[in-house]
Amino acid sequence: MEEKPDSEPQDLEESQPKSIPPSSTRLALLQVLGSFFLMFNSWGVANTFGAYQIYYEANLLKDESPSNISWIGSIQAFMLLIVGGIVTGPIFDAGYLRALVFTGSFLVVFGMMMTSICHEYWQIILAQGIVVGAGAGCMMLPSIAVMPQYFKTRRAFATGVAASGSSLGGIIYPIVFHKLQPQIGFGWATRIIGFIALATLMVPIIFMRAKVFPAQKRPLVDFKVLRDVPWVLFSIGAFFGFIGMYIPFYYISTYSVEKGFVDENLAFYLLTMLNAGSIFGRIVPSFFADRLGPLNITAPWCLFCGIIAFSWLSVSSLGQAVAFSLFYGFFSGTFVSICGPALVTLSPDLSLVGTHMGMSFTFCALGLLIGNPVAGSLLTTYGWIGPAMFCGTANVLAAIFVWLSRVKKSGWNVTVKA
Repeated sequence: MEEKPDSEPQDLEESQPKSIPPSSTRLALLQVLGSFFLMFNSWGVANTFGAYQIYYEANLLKDESPSNISWIGSIQAFMLLIVGGIVTGPIFDAGYLRALVFTGSFLVVFGMMMTSICHEYWQIILAQGIVVGAGAGCMMLPSIAVMPQYFKTRRAFATGVAASGSSLGGIIYPIVFHKLQPQIGFGWATRIIGFIALATLMVPIIFMRAKVFPAQKRPLVDFKVLRDVPWVLFSIGAFFGFIGMYIPFYYISTYSVEKGFVDENLAFYLLTMLNAGSIFGRIVPSFFADRLGPLNITAPWCLFCGIIAFSWLSVSSLGQAVAFSLFYGFFSGTFVSICGPALVTLSPDLSLVGTHMGMSFTFCALGLLIGNPVAGSLLTTYGWIGPAMFCGTANVLAAIFVWLSRVKKSGWNVTVKA
């Protein structure tokens, strides 16, 4: 018999062992499905900006520099994480999951509709950057933080399956825009993306439910966690990881066109290949993370991202560009899906896990905000060696700090689950 959601408020830490239903129950699986579509329309929309970057550079915002245009996507991703962190963490901890889903769904759809009628740079900043980003932020944390309420033994894998929605969104939405924009124009292509978001968001609106309702109001910031060394080290690593993670998503298509081994139409599909690789990167490592521990997976994967990024300048043919996109997508995809379970592992107080996630996501947000514009400036000043080395260095630093966090928490023995 399926276990029904608890109806009485209770503390998360006290209730977890006896309130988490088996991973196979229908209610738990519906949360995974709902979280999948929240990711589809939060990170999935953010992953789509590479397609808009290409269009804006050639058409609507052709008088703006690539660095200026990338600020739109960076602000969108920054809002996603800052709203999904500091703002929504305590709200989720107070039991208002459904309010966050409703608000986020409205803002994402409304923001895309407003983007479809924009003509100026500042208008797109407001609509696509701020409004869509804030809506995505309202949906992002619930899609991760609801998992500990329903899963105990397969938490990382369930989170990875849900997080793969962002990669699928990053495949479908750019293709929709790329195929429809030449036929029906920028406005209607963007509106159709808004309508798809509206339809798919009906799933989490109908089915998602918080299982645990804390008895006490949670703080916006828990200053005590700033004295927890493993949490601080991981958050610094997340900052560097998100600085570098999305640089190839924004610039690999432009690089391939400038080097002359693909045309603009084929270069666009490199973005979809990055997201296709990311699907497997979010699911497969997450399956092993439940057995080995999320920190043991995250650190080496970040290191592999750095190594692949350092090889960027050696890409000189279509085959090499495809291989680069698939491998970088695979290894970078792990970071988004593993971050949540890793922070649950590191949180010194599970009753404040939403607050601790939110604070850590603030570090991530700052990294996303500056990463791509800095890469654009380096591209202008130094050529392609600038963004490639910047991306690789940021990922290596992420690996170092995440590994230090793991060592501080569980020691040097690599066979210990952490």
